[in-house]
Amino acid sequence: MSGCEGYGPLARVYERLNAEVDYAAWATFIENGFARFLKEKPTLVLDLACGTGTMTRELSSRGYDMIGVDGSSDMLSEAYAKGTGDGNILYLLQDMRSFELYGTVGAVVSCLDSINYLLKEDDLKKTFATVHNYLDPDGIFLFDVNTPYKFSEVYGNNAYILEGDREEDGGAIYCGWQNEYDEESGICDFWLSLFEEGEDGTYLRSDEHQRERCYTQTQLKETLEACGFEWLGMWSDFEFSEPTPTTERWYIAARAKKS
Repeated sequence: MSGCEGYGPLARVYERLNAEVDYAAWATFIENGFARFLKEKPTLVLDLACGTGTMTRELSSRGYDMIGVDGSSDMLSEAYAKGTGDGNILYLLQDMRSFELYGTVGAVVSCLDSINYLLKEDDLKKTFATVHNYLDPDGIFLFDVNTPYKFSEVYGNNAYILEGDREEDGGAIYCGWQNEYDEESGICDFWLSLFEEGEDGTYLRSDEHQRERCYTQTQLKETLEACGFEWLGMWSDFEFSEPTPTTERWYIAARAKKS
């Protein structure tokens, strides 16, 4: 099962709550990964679990033909509303475990711990197998996950308050975030309450429940290899630094080997 129940209310404010994400730097890291592991620059790239399409549009602006796949109609509605700029983007509403494309692509990227939303190892395997199926021979899969350290020490059973960027013509937004982490199953439940300020100064509350699963390096590496990938490396930042015991996000690259 997927650990996201649609991103309903959060979809329209997702980017405001994640304003600290440096998509330009992340896209540069992705391009550096292409240069490091591919013989030539890919022309067609899939952004898997593309959400509101911010990374899709960023890569499109850099000259890639993009496909954005996401399982949430709410998130894709936001992506469509933001347009495609001057680029060439095809958005598809599909499950990341069983998506279908018209042909293969040179590279697949998946950002912002989308892989952690796969709650079963079988779901992980299905997703990796589908990615492998639609990659060109020796094509590259670049993705990230939240680390075991982040699940146990940052998420844990902690609570947070997030404040989103205030738009010029919009009110304030706040998100109350309560976590429940089960170390045995590796599942973390996120109970989210969103408060949006209206024109009259009152706040509208909406609630969402999401879940992520913690995966170890061994689980990820073995599943990738079982699906026909060659493990290329795992890093802690956009500079390709080696992970440390307190790394909160792993960036992983794998190559699709095909006979």
